[in-house]
Amino acid sequence: MAARRILLGITGGIAAYKSAELVRLLKKAGCEVRVVMTAGAEAFVTPLTFQALSGEPVRTSLLDPEAEAGMGHIELAKWADQVVIAPASADFLARLTHGMADDLLTTVCCATEVPIAVAPAMNQAMWSNARTQRNIQLLQDDPQISIWGPDRGEQACGDNGPGRMLEPEALAERVLGASPQAAGGVLAGRRVVITAGPTREPIDPVRYITNHSSGKMGYAVAMAAALAGAEVVLVSGPVSLPAPRGVQVRGVTTAQEMLNTASAAVDEGCDIFIASAAVADYRPEQFVDQKIKKASDTMSLSLVRNPDTLATIAARDKPPFTVGFAAETTDVARYAADKMKRKKLNMIVANDVSIPGLGFSSDRNAVTVFWPGGSESIGPDSKQTIANRLMALIAEHISRTATV
Repeated sequence: MAARRILLGITGGIAAYKSAELVRLLKKAGCEVRVVMTAGAEAFVTPLTFQALSGEPVRTSLLDPEAEAGMGHIELAKWADQVVIAPASADFLARLTHGMADDLLTTVCCATEVPIAVAPAMNQAMWSNARTQRNIQLLQDDPQISIWGPDRGEQACGDNGPGRMLEPEALAERVLGASPQAAGGVLAGRRVVITAGPTREPIDPVRYITNHSSGKMGYAVAMAAALAGAEVVLVSGPVSLPAPRGVQVRGVTTAQEMLNTASAAVDEGCDIFIASAAVADYRPEQFVDQKIKKASDTMSLSLVRNPDTLATIAARDKPPFTVGFAAETTDVARYAADKMKRKKLNMIVANDVSIPGLGFSSDRNAVTVFWPGGSESIGPDSKQTIANRLMALIAEHISRTATV
């Protein structure tokens, strides 16, 4: 993907702090980013933050004599390939709907001919208000404008409902479009195979053995790899998650299927293999093809060991750069270091899944990444932010190995 010119408008709202991460993601993906802030936005985040992240001066005033000497708002309107407003407050949406041009951001929106995307962010009552919904309907009828979101969930005020701005990673994915691979990204030209989610080991036609993995971490890793420029194959166990845009997903159910599918994907070419799936260590020795009837107070189930996808890939004659995951409940560092050494991994990501609110099924995590001779702790933070940092670490280590 060629570098794109993104004009990011930031309006007043607590979600303005998330826009800093959006700028960082877009820059990492090879985009040029310029930021326009309203006066309300400046009350939440300083322009200096966005100037540092974008590498460009931040524009805040329509009546800036120096900028307007060259008709700055027209220059910005013509420079952009796309305008993204995130967060878009209820006030801004109302002014955009009715074509007002009473500050720099609305003036640019009036002057530009490129697509405009707005990411609403407001209290759930404000979002549900009839006047806001009328404005949204008018904007949806405008072929130049796209509405991205909002999301549902807990809000800064304590309410719960629709109105949350989409997360920066989701917005970046939409900006980058159907093919998020970024020319110049830290993993540009690399092919990455990732496993994610749980496996299910059948007992009979209605029962199976599984675990609590939601697949969220693995899917975040896949999205981060794509945003970093890689071609990504995601071998996924059964999860309830949408496929990351631009990522090839190959679905599996059992541990044996995961091994077979991952091995085939690696055979097709693989620079980096990341095993984030929570693969069942054991499966029933026998599958009963009829439902087992309840006949006594106890039942014995004989289990046999499953194949180890991570160890199998790492043991190849010419293995890819191999990264494992270790979900532990005690003595995390010792178990992770032992697993890395025993399976001959280049890197391992360890987390304590016993900590409430982190790990399985959560959108947040806290991990420590280990490699021979070093480590780095990341989080607590969103799984996507952790995944993004993991890609940077992997890229650093591959680059360092290539120059040795």
